[in-house]
Parts: sequence; structure tokens; C-alpha cells
Amino acid sequence: MRWQGRRESENVEDRRRSAAPVAVGGGIGVILIAIIIALLGGDPQQFLQQANQGGVQVGVQEGGAGGEVQLSEAEELRGQFARVVLADTEDVWNRIFAEQGRKYREPTLVLFSGKVQSACGMADSATGPFYCPADSKLYLDTTFFVQLDKQLGAPGDLACAYVIAHEVGHHIQNLLGTTDQLEKARRTLSQVEYNDLSVRLELQADFLAGVCLHHADRMKAIIEPGDVQDALKAAASIGDDELQRRSGRVARPESFTHGSSEQRLKWFRLGLETGDVTKGDTFSARNL
Repeated sequence: MRWQGRRESENVEDRRRSAAPVAVGGGIGVILIAIIIALLGGDPQQFLQQANQGGVQVGVQEGGAGGEVQLSEAEELRGQFARVVLADTEDVWNRIFAEQGRKYREPTLVLFSGKVQSACGMADSATGPFYCPADSKLYLDTTFFVQLDKQLGAPGDLACAYVIAHEVGHHIQNLLGTTDQLEKARRTLSQVEYNDLSVRLELQADFLAGVCLHHADRMKAIIEPGDVQDALKAAASIGDDELQRRSGRVARPESFTHGSSEQRLKWFRLGLETGDVTKGDTFSARNL
């Protein structure tokens, strides 16, 4: 993927340079963090035992007294890449929204290392890249790019660009009110019914990622031979069925929240090949 020497977005908060630990005492703060640890698949009992023994240290205090962390050359490069890709998404969606008579509100990308505090709560690297609609920010631990290559078998810059474009796709859904509608519907749905809508939301974000990269290539000729195959591999490698199999579990479609590898591949490819935003109504599609 051709990306070096191009415009970098200014809508980036790089929190990777700060690493002063935050002391957490007892009370409701400890309980909330224990709940978050449990939701993220960790062991809250160990955390609570440490807290009861006189406080624990968790998280990263941005801009704290711990000084600035020196980033490696590879980490600097990953941050630069992320800023360029975000700039590409800005150029594409500003144009598409303008053509529709709308004003695009650009999101902020937060780069972090280890743990991060968002308006949606505390998260860590294990959560993976995510979008928080409460603060309109994308959160990315750039070491995920390494994981995408080494653990998920999806190398290449376009594969990494797909990940960022997917989270920007969630931002588009937030701007258009789709995310809001899903959250309202959640109150009246069973877990299986809500999972189905969640899958449709994720597949639409995959489609929007494809649309974005389609237009970015038209505008800037960013795609090189072999890039598309890498990006398609990335879409397939993070399907719910694939991730469940990798963790030693049997794939259970009723528990899917992001879609199968085949589904993610299908919708990302559709967006990438057509660039037509009108073809991405996953919520009305009978055959996902």
C-alpha cells in the first residue's frame, strides 16, 4: 500500500508516550474496575484481593508525572501510518457527505499502549480496536497490527488500513443514527435477536470500510498488487467462527456478534469493488 509521504490527520491523540500508573483505592471505583475486568475475560478476584491489601495500580495516567515514554522506530512508524490512513478516511467521507448535502464530522483516533480510558469505560489491548460513540473516538493499540500479522495471518498495510476504516465505519453509523436505533431496540429484544442486529451492524461497518478504501484508491492510487488479498484475509481472519475455533471452541452462530468469516469477506468485498454506499443495507438483507 502506498502511504508514505502523504497527508497525516491532525485528529489524533497519541497516548502511547505516557506511562505513569494510576493508584486505585477501595470503594465503587474498585468494583467498577472488577466488573470491567470480568467483561474483558480477566479474573476480577485477583484484582479485588490486591485492592483489599491496600490498593492497586492499574491503567495509564495520561500526561502524568511518570515522564514521556520513548517509542521505538517501529512504533513511530505505526503511528504515522495510522495518521495517514485516518487522513484518507477524512478525505473520502468529507467528499461523500458533501455530495449528499451533509457535513461530515471527523472522528478522533486515540493511539494507546496497554490500557486506555474512554467515555465507554476502561479497555485494554485484548479488547482490540474499537469505536466509542459516546465520545466519537476510535481507540487503537498499534501493536494490534503486529497481532494481525503474526497471530491472525493477515499481513500488509492494506489489512491494517481495513481495521481503521472499519472503526471509522462505526463512526459513520453513529453520525447517521444507526447506532442509536440499535441501542434503543436492545431493550426489547432477546439476546439472540440483539446478536443478529449486532452482526448486521458489524457487517455494514465492513462494507463501509470497503467503500472507503475503494474511493481512497480512486483518489490517491494507494493499492498495490497483493494488497487486496491481504485486506480480504484480514476481514476473514476476524470472523466470529474463526475466532471461536482459534480459542478451541465450537463455532456457535447464535452467539456471533460480528459475523462469520464468509459474511465479513462478502460485505467488505462488496464495498471495496463497488464503492456504492447504497448497496450496504445489511439490516434489510435476507441473505447475509
